Amino acid sequence: MPASASDSWFLRARAVIPGGVNSPSRSFQGIGGGTPVVMVRGRGAYLEDVDGRRYIDYQAAYGPLVLGHAHPAVTEAIRRQAGEGTLTGAPHPLEIELAERLCETIEGLQQVRLVSTGTEAVMSAVRIARAYTGRNRVVKFRGAYHGHSDAMLVDAGSGVGTVGMTTPAGIPAGVEQDVTGLPYNDLAAVTEFMEQHGDAVAAILVEPVEGNMGLVEPEAGFLAGLAELARAHAALLIFDEVITAFRFRYGVAGFLYGVTPDLYCLGKTIGGGLPQGAYGGRAEVMAAVAPIGPSYQAGTLAGNPLAARAGLALLDVLRQENPYPEMERLGKLLHEGLVEQASRHGIPVSLNRLGGMFTLFFTEGVVRDYDGALRSDAKRFARFYHALLAGGVYLAPSRLECWFVSAVHTEREIARTLEVSEQAFAAL
Repeated sequence: MPASASDSWFLRARAVIPGGVNSPSRSFQGIGGGTPVVMVRGRGAYLEDVDGRRYIDYQAAYGPLVLGHAHPAVTEAIRRQAGEGTLTGAPHPLEIELAERLCETIEGLQQVRLVSTGTEAVMSAVRIARAYTGRNRVVKFRGAYHGHSDAMLVDAGSGVGTVGMTTPAGIPAGVEQDVTGLPYNDLAAVTEFMEQHGDAVAAILVEPVEGNMGLVEPEAGFLAGLAELARAHAALLIFDEVITAFRFRYGVAGFLYGVTPDLYCLGKTIGGGLPQGAYGGRAEVMAAVAPIGPSYQAGTLAGNPLAARAGLALLDVLRQENPYPEMERLGKLLHEGLVEQASRHGIPVSLNRLGGMFTLFFTEGVVRDYDGALRSDAKRFARFYHALLAGGVYLAPSRLECWFVSAVHTEREIARTLEVSEQAFAAL
């Protein structure tokens, strides 16, 4: 007999959905098994499951919910637009306004094309880079996850790594041959590769702040070095800011490091919790996109008024209220509390944080790349995860994901989280 309503729902899910989940990242395979919690609603900083239990949410739907769940400005925008139609299949003022807002806000973004997901944004940006340069090879970084298009699953991290895969089945050998995975934060390795193969490289693709091998910041000069190498070899530099845009500041993370790419990939936050992505950059490069250029990309749901209005509403709040300093303060408070507790209980940890986004690795030493992230103790993380879950704290079920402190968290949630984590560390 099922022990809970979540168990009952998951039994039903497994009968009709592969593995019972619509994304492998939602399975509990990476934390030693168990039944994924089936959530029924979110309010502010909290989720509630089908059994009526509440959880402080640090998953934030893997990043986009900077304003937490069901923010009044966003829900009102959705209600308003739903009454006027959710999809036109034709140009709409809201998609134009959102594109204008993004171009006004993001450094170096001259033209942008709206799509429906981050996966679609990266897939399209890579295609445009190949069309613009006339080359095929893409350089990415081991452990970086850029969505589930064929080329981007080569040497991918995050959910792929969590379920024990490197390059999943079903990726043609020809696709793998055109993608090269190099170690993140190793500029010498990229330099050596570009010296040998740069004339075949269409693009260097990177998250300016890695969020899919846990959070890993670029070391000094790494992003600038990538930009120099791309220019020297007539390749394009693409920043995947699907997770990082509007997460640390009102704008993109690349600005924090003084580097502007040729193309950006955006997603998550710009949809206000609805499916939305975008890619764009220099107008000269974007001229390769149909209907004015030779590279084709399209989407019936792209720029739909429902997601566009929700995204604009969220961006309005972020611009007007500037929650980032408080997110940074609370993130630091939680960071310091977790590290102090781990030290006191003799548990080796390493914590990487930027603003309100961080990853707690169960390992000694600084994590600067995917190999370092994989050294994090999976079994210890699994025990820690289940202890936090039992105490009402919800994280992404993977040691390779991030915690997100959102604008709606307060000192009350931080204090309660540290009470639960204290017990969890003691049990370890």
